[in-house]
Amino acid sequence: MKIPFASFEKMHGEIESQMQEAFERVYKNNWFIDGKELEKFEKEFAAYCGAKYCVGCGNGLDALMLILKAYGIGEGDEVIVPSNTFIATALAVSYTGATPVFVEPELDTYNIDPGRIEEKITDRTKAIMAVHLYGQPAKMDEILAIGKKYNLKVVEDSAQAHGAEYHGVRTGSMGDAAGFSFYPGKNLGALGDAGAVVTNDAELAEKVRALGNYGSDYKYHHIYMGNNSRLDEMQAAFLSVKLQNLDRWNEDRRRIAARYSNEIINPQIILPKEMDGTKHVYHIYGVKCDRRDELEAYLNNLGIMTNKHYPIPIHMQECYQSLHISEGELPLAEEISSTILSIPMSYGMSEEEVTYVIEALNQFK
Repeated sequence: MKIPFASFEKMHGEIESQMQEAFERVYKNNWFIDGKELEKFEKEFAAYCGAKYCVGCGNGLDALMLILKAYGIGEGDEVIVPSNTFIATALAVSYTGATPVFVEPELDTYNIDPGRIEEKITDRTKAIMAVHLYGQPAKMDEILAIGKKYNLKVVEDSAQAHGAEYHGVRTGSMGDAAGFSFYPGKNLGALGDAGAVVTNDAELAEKVRALGNYGSDYKYHHIYMGNNSRLDEMQAAFLSVKLQNLDRWNEDRRRIAARYSNEIINPQIILPKEMDGTKHVYHIYGVKCDRRDELEAYLNNLGIMTNKHYPIPIHMQECYQSLHISEGELPLAEEISSTILSIPMSYGMSEEEVTYVIEALNQFK
C-alpha cells in the first residue's frame, strides 16, 4: 500500500464545484487585489478566531514580521522565540532588525516552556513569540502572565493551529496579535502562498494593513517604509470556501490522531501528548524514536511517506551562525530535531490506511 505523507485529493474533490465557482466569480469580476473577496474572508476569519480584526497578507512569515514592525520592534530589541520551531518564526524577528532569543521547549508538547522564559528576559526584550507547534496551543495563560508582568507584547505564531483551542478559546485571539499561514499544506490552506494577521487591536490592524501595502494609508500616500504583502482576491475566495469546512476537516484529523495515540504501542516510539484543556488540530502528528532514520527508511520501504519537522534546529542553521550558539547549548531542541518523525496525517485517510500505518509502526523492531 502507498500512503502519502499528505494528500489534498479527497478534500479538494469534495469542494471542487465551490472552488470553480469562486474562481469564475473573481475572474469575471476583473478585480484581483483589495476587493470584496478579501473583505469577506477577513470578516469571516476574524469571527472564526473570535477576534475583531483580520488583515490578509502574502504569507505567514510576513504576518509575523508585519506585527513586530507595527509594534515598533527593531534594531537593538530582542524577541523571545522557541528553540524548536520552523525557521520563519525567527526570520520574522531578524527581518525587523531585532534579535531572536531562543527558549527551550517542553519535551512532552514540543512547545515553548513558560518556566524557562523569564531567565531569558533582558531590558531589550520587547515581545514573546508563542508558537502553537504542530497544531497544539502553547500554555497561553502562563505566557500571557509573563507578558503582563514584564510589559511585553505576546504574539501568537498560529501558522499550524487553525481552529485549535486553549480552554475553549481559539488560537489567534489570546495574544496581542497572531500570525497565520495559509500555505497549501496547512489545515486551512490556500492554493498558493497566503497569510493573515488577526488581532483585537484596531490601531495595530490599521498599521499592519498600511505596512503590507507599501506603507500606504491611501493610494500614492506613504506614511511608512512598507512592504508589498497582500492577500489577493483569488486566494481569499478560495479560503472562504475552505473555511466553511475547516472544523469538519480538523475533526477528521483528530479521528486519525486518536487511533494513532490509542493503537501505536511500540515502546521504541514516543507519541505526542495532548495537554488537558487544549484542542489539538494535528497539523503534524510527530512521533519520537531514538532510531529515527532507521524508522523512516523502514516506513518508506513499506510505502508510508514521512517527513521531519525539523531536522536541523534554527541555532545550527548556517544563516544563524552569527548568533554564536554552539552545539549543545540548546540540547532539547537538538534532541527533538534528531528524533522526531512526522507520519501520514491528512483529511480523508481511510481506516484501512490508518491501520496499515499503525501496524507498520508496531512491527518496527
